[in-house]
Amino acid sequence: MQIEDRSDIAQTLHLGENNQRTRRIRRWFAWGVLVVILVATIAFWARGNTKASIEYKTQEVVRGALTVTVTATGNLAPTNKVEVGSELSGIIKTVLVDFNDRVKIGQPLAYLDDTKFEAAVMQSRAALASALAKREQAQATLRQKEQNLQRLKRAHVLSGGRAPSAGELELAEADLMRAQADEGVAQAAIQQARAALKIDETNLSKTTIYSPVNGIVLTRSVDPGQTVAASLQAPVLFVLAEDLRQMELQVDVDEADVGKVRAGQSATFTVDAYPDRIFNALIKQVRFGSQMTNGVVTYTTLLNVENPDLLLRPGMTATAEVVVEKIAGAVLVPNAALRFMPVQNENRSKGGGGRGLMGMLYPRPPRVESRANSGKGGRNAQRVWTLTGDRPTPVVITTGPTDGTMSVIQGENLQPGSRVIVDAVHKK
Repeated sequence: MQIEDRSDIAQTLHLGENNQRTRRIRRWFAWGVLVVILVATIAFWARGNTKASIEYKTQEVVRGALTVTVTATGNLAPTNKVEVGSELSGIIKTVLVDFNDRVKIGQPLAYLDDTKFEAAVMQSRAALASALAKREQAQATLRQKEQNLQRLKRAHVLSGGRAPSAGELELAEADLMRAQADEGVAQAAIQQARAALKIDETNLSKTTIYSPVNGIVLTRSVDPGQTVAASLQAPVLFVLAEDLRQMELQVDVDEADVGKVRAGQSATFTVDAYPDRIFNALIKQVRFGSQMTNGVVTYTTLLNVENPDLLLRPGMTATAEVVVEKIAGAVLVPNAALRFMPVQNENRSKGGGGRGLMGMLYPRPPRVESRANSGKGGRNAQRVWTLTGDRPTPVVITTGPTDGTMSVIQGENLQPGSRVIVDAVHKK
């Protein structure tokens, strides 16, 4: 009975209808807010898009000279660097030069302790004197045997062959042959003694280390009292540069540029010690042998360098620019124009490309023309853009050598004084 009473009361007060009406109002209110936000977004996008504009930056095509260079890095070195060593083992007695000293050919650089070498010379001289004495002894014996044989032969003739006997004559002849052999042995011993003396005298002379060239001491690796051990190879005591007024620059040229580099071409280079000074050089040799460093193939190229003021030093790192080509009176276009490609604004101007509301809300990204379709005319044919009114117009050109900033163009499509687009700036 109570439940029926409650339902009668709700019907009487119209409570259910009020709740449904409230929910319906809230739903319509939410949809209205969404529509307002959507319209505001579209209006804001359209407003901002209509205010957007593009400003093109241009640069003039000019006629002038173009210098094509190849850049390479390397190190300076003396034209002739000599390593002075010692063939003998021993103790360094005296060192006569130091770093940066100028030396001349034949100038002593250091002395080894020569005590045992002098003793060896004395011993060899004594052995030679002994060999000479033995040769004289052998010669005296030989003369004696010769005279004895001659005497026996005369007696044999005078006696009519009766005395001395044939056996005695044969024995005398054998003694003579032995004496001749002893003389030959003595002569050979003399030659051997003389050779040993020459070796010992040479070793004694080598205890003095001489300079083989006129130059400058770059490195000194020994001090007095130091022991030098020349067992398997001669230890290096000094490094001499023959003449630092004439130097050599060794650079590594990339395989992509080596076909342009030839002997006789001029070059300039800089070093870190004198960043504001440019030095001149001349290519002497481009070697055929290659070398690979970090996966890059390079070819060693040698350049002659004049160094009258001795400002340049061995080992300095240099960055060289080799002049491989000079072109006069060429039509030049900036490389920035070759890289420029205009952005197509169809999507913005058409409000999303005719795709309706979703097209306006989610426009396609701007399209960029492919470089592959930039024109015909070979691998050097490219497209640049000029302004016709406020719209970019393509012009097909043929490019030639470049110095990294400007490029040579051929043909009559562009003339000096024409302006080409190098950049575009979007403004609102």
